Amino acid sequence: MYKVIIEEDCSCFRNSDLKSHNVFDNEDNAYDFAINMKNRMNGEFCSKHSFQVLKIFDNFRIALAKPLEKSFKCCGSGCCK
Repeated sequence: MYKVIIEEDCSCFRNSDLKSHNVFDNEDNAYDFAINMKNRMNGEFCSKHSFQVLKIFDNFRIALAKPLEKSFKCCGSGCCK
């Protein structure tokens, strides 16, 4: 059993018709669904943040992607979170 899970739902997600947990019997179907959902969220939501798909065991998690400018400026002390 494979799951597609929204890690952190934003207000755009809560106002959409998307579900935060989806279950599939087939890994390929779960992956395709996760990619399509991520693309829809990145294309239709407000663009304050972007989303990425992370595969963790049998789960595909759709998570917030860190902005590049924060990644490049980060010193590693944990203050940039």
